[in-house]
Amino acid sequence: MRESSYAETGEHVAIEGLTHVFDRGSRPLTVLSNVNLRVGRGEFVAVIGPSGCGKSTLLRLIGGLLQPTEGHVDLAGATPAEAQRRKSIGYAFQDPSLLPWRSVLANVTLPLEVNRRGRGDDRRRSPHDLLHLVGLSQFEGYYPRELSGGMQQRVALARALVFEPSLLLMDEPFGALDEITRRAMSYELLRIWQAGDGDGSRKTVVFVTHSIAEAITLSDRVVVMSGSPGTVHAVIDIDLPRPREEEMETEPAFLDYVIRLRRLLGEG
Repeated sequence: MRESSYAETGEHVAIEGLTHVFDRGSRPLTVLSNVNLRVGRGEFVAVIGPSGCGKSTLLRLIGGLLQPTEGHVDLAGATPAEAQRRKSIGYAFQDPSLLPWRSVLANVTLPLEVNRRGRGDDRRRSPHDLLHLVGLSQFEGYYPRELSGGMQQRVALARALVFEPSLLLMDEPFGALDEITRRAMSYELLRIWQAGDGDGSRKTVVFVTHSIAEAITLSDRVVVMSGSPGTVHAVIDIDLPRPREEEMETEPAFLDYVIRLRRLLGEG
């Protein structure tokens, strides 16, 4: 029943009554409490909030890496576990976690080797195509130690896209980069997302960040989390035209969103 309603409304992620408690013996820790959220198909949603409010835990619950204590996550009528089996979820974390003894190309192809999927599957783009997409075609034979931090994150992004997932979960992927590289990577991610898949559709992205400017630059909506235990404090529509360029960051509308989000974070 839920599956048909989600298909009709175009919802990709439906979170209802989500609560998560970490078992610490006599002192259990409630990280998330009664989180409710909807994310539309092809939507780019950023999640922002104070440290310890459960942003990363929320992402892991959506992706099925953790099981909720209460509530449920529905991904277009599928459970996170079912979506995992279909390879319809891609992950990108702050640490690119590249294997140092494997080349750039070999790091991108690793998930295919682990899952034993060869050239005969239904992927729209090959690892070579994905490296071209992230601007690293000429670095296929390089090793992680020979790349900058931003380039390593591009490799990690290509690897996350190798099964053409419809949902991309990103947990502070640019958080360890310097400010200049971080801004450049944000616009690079926008370029890749706006380009869409082979059929012209865009991936649904849930993006955790501590940066207000990054959240505004990237997103259709920004989810503001409260302090611990985390819950949804506010959801702000970002009504800025796309495609977005760096000059936008000095415009009054952008700065108004910065002020509004700062106030909301202070309230939470």
